[in-house]
Amino acid sequence: MTRFLTLLWHRDEPIGICVFVSPPISLQQRNLYFGRTGRWDKTALKAMCRQLVLLQRVVIHPTYRGAGIATDFVRRSCELCPVPWIETLSQMGHINPFFERAGFLRVGVSSPRNRSRQSHSKIYGGNRQHGQETLVSQETYEKSRHTHPVYYIFDNRPSSQRRSKTN
Repeated sequence: MTRFLTLLWHRDEPIGICVFVSPPISLQQRNLYFGRTGRWDKTALKAMCRQLVLLQRVVIHPTYRGAGIATDFVRRSCELCPVPWIETLSQMGHINPFFERAGFLRVGVSSPRNRSRQSHSKIYGGNRQHGQETLVSQETYEKSRHTHPVYYIFDNRPSSQRRSKTN
């Protein structure tokens, strides 16, 4: 579910978007970072959803790519997001430290297990229809089931922002 959006404008033309969504229930690297163990109950899930979002998409118009604006756009989008923690997963994190330049902490790499299409869909999000979760397409599953995405976290708590401005 989409929770927050930011648009980047050049004059009257939108040239970028950041899409923040509800986080998947469980991610191995998140659990390690926050020291989370055990099963999720309804109260814990609600608390997590109030405090955490997943930066799912960052898109910059092709004309403006390479202009050096995406890092600042992502950082500012995260600062405007009304939650204390923002996470993201990126396969490109192995080659390009983009999210680290935007202020994210690289936590670790998610190691793939032999995931079923159903469990894969819980992490990568199938399309929702009438409030019901559906599976990612077979094509998406085949293309992405062997990925090793890097897990990043952005500390958006007010005290963290003050520290980063004084450094």
